[in-house]
Amino acid sequence: MNSKEIVQEIMQKNEVDSVFFVGCGASKADLYPAKYFLDQNAKKIRVSHYTANEFNKSTPLSVNEHAIVITASLGGATPETVTANSVAKEKGAHVISLTRTVDSALTKEADYVIYHRFGENYAAKLEKTGYALELAVEILQQTEGYNHYEKMIDGFSKIYNLSQQSAESARLEAKKFAQAYKDDSVIYVMSSGATHEVAYSTSICLMMEMQWIHSGTFHSGEFFHGPFEITDKDVPFVLLMNDGKTREIDARALTFLERFDAKTAVVDALDYGLSSVIDAEVIDYFNPMIITAVFRVYAEELAIAREHPLTKRRYMWKLSY
Repeated sequence: MNSKEIVQEIMQKNEVDSVFFVGCGASKADLYPAKYFLDQNAKKIRVSHYTANEFNKSTPLSVNEHAIVITASLGGATPETVTANSVAKEKGAHVISLTRTVDSALTKEADYVIYHRFGENYAAKLEKTGYALELAVEILQQTEGYNHYEKMIDGFSKIYNLSQQSAESARLEAKKFAQAYKDDSVIYVMSSGATHEVAYSTSICLMMEMQWIHSGTFHSGEFFHGPFEITDKDVPFVLLMNDGKTREIDARALTFLERFDAKTAVVDALDYGLSSVIDAEVIDYFNPMIITAVFRVYAEELAIAREHPLTKRRYMWKLSY
């Protein structure tokens, strides 16, 4: 079943007034654009975004038969997220799970499973984010209606090819970034809008988990409310810059970084032609996908320059924790 059919079937059973997005780490972050879309456009639907174990330990009362719980785990075995499915089912919620692994633990108590790809190419790595966003669009369209529904559908038909092309074209800039940043002991990452948690996952996963580089992340709009005090010449920052409503927020942060000659790498959706293929009314929700694809190349080149593979771990999957 596709997203439209899944939502139609749920609506035939119950009215929906709440949507919960639940996951851990990068999978949690991959759900954020869908959450952001509903926050921006839903008038009545209640929307929440949880790390799985908090959802399990402090479950909202509104998790019931009128709620949809959307969970995600790349390998389908993240224990906290698997438990979240059980918790949601126990409360009577409709559970939709996103994973790439057929018959994984995450699929056992899900009412619906959407399988995505990951390793095939850069576009495939975006499918989890994209499918979650498609679900959000369908939920809104089938509950309240959405004036830009067709523009979103058109965007989905174009974003994967554009993101793949953008990633492939970013290799030279990525190599420059890697050489410039390979010896840094800390790298700060920021963004805004729907891309806010791309910055978060870049920081906690690509930098801290996969490269063992100290990192902090914050919303570009929050930069001036504390974090900007550490700005100085050659302090390393990565700014993931959006094309759309929050661009001015990112631009303000960039102006300050440049004013004090901070070491700044900018990945800008505008540079990759997002506005040439996505309608201005919905462009905000596609920024995370193109930026994710491009920065993955940056991370790959950083790993090569540091002689530290992205797959290398000290603790994850090796210890009980």
